[in-house]
Amino acid sequence: MSNAHSSHGEGDFGASVKSYIVGFVLSVILTGIPFWSVMTHSFDHTTTLWIVVAAAIVQIVVHLKYFLHLDFSKEGRINTFSFLFTALIIVMVVGLSVWIIYAANELMM
Repeated sequence: MSNAHSSHGEGDFGASVKSYIVGFVLSVILTGIPFWSVMTHSFDHTTTLWIVVAAAIVQIVVHLKYFLHLDFSKEGRINTFSFLFTALIIVMVVGLSVWIIYAANELMM
């Protein structure tokens, strides 16, 4: 019986595993750098904070690319735009909720 539903070729599995391994290694490195920076107190507070924030932003990009496979290729464009729209809605809901709560707090004082 033919495997008609499978759209993956023979080489896709190896490429997928390689992608996950690269993503995992990068994630471990991007977790270790801020952890080392905080635990050793090698930098002042502001520099350590910027290292943690920068590593977090880069790690978000690594997760999106290597684990969720979001990109702007022809096949992945619709998934990427769906994700970006969802992220925008979540940021707006959370941000506007915080703004409303802060304004209500100011009116109560």
